[in-house]
Amino acid sequence: MTNLDLHDIARAGKTYGIGTYWVVTPFPEQRELAEQIVGHWTKGYGGTVNPHRSEALSLITVCASYEEALSAATHRFQRKPLVLATCAREQENTVSYAEVRSRVFDHGSPVLLLFGTGSGLGQELLSSVDGVLPPLRGYTGFNHLSVRSAVSIILDRLLGEREDKWAEKNR
Repeated sequence: MTNLDLHDIARAGKTYGIGTYWVVTPFPEQRELAEQIVGHWTKGYGGTVNPHRSEALSLITVCASYEEALSAATHRFQRKPLVLATCAREQENTVSYAEVRSRVFDHGSPVLLLFGTGSGLGQELLSSVDGVLPPLRGYTGFNHLSVRSAVSIILDRLLGEREDKWAEKNR
């Protein structure tokens, strides 16, 4: 977890209309640091000088475990959300972006997206989720994006305005 991750992911989340950005870390010191950063920008001086950042960081809820975040999401949505993980490597239980968009927009399914940092999400967790989104790939074969870049790209693929919808709206 970095200060930049908190800020940039919250801003991307606000841009794409997510309801909550759960920051999960088992380390009490990291949870405390995240709470201090969020507090500075939502309740402290930072919020008075940059209300947009305050609005974005207000999406953040800090949790100690995946189970805690899943429980909170289930409570919020009044049903278990579709739990999708991300991974830089292809997985057996891959779900396409188009399928997820359909479940969100056509069926109103709530979704909990899991992103990892460092070495990524563990294989046990990847095997237990409802699906894994396809890895992000460029043309170079280099595959080592920051989590905040990956979140922005994936949010755009899932929730961004599609060209066909834009053309339809702007005729």
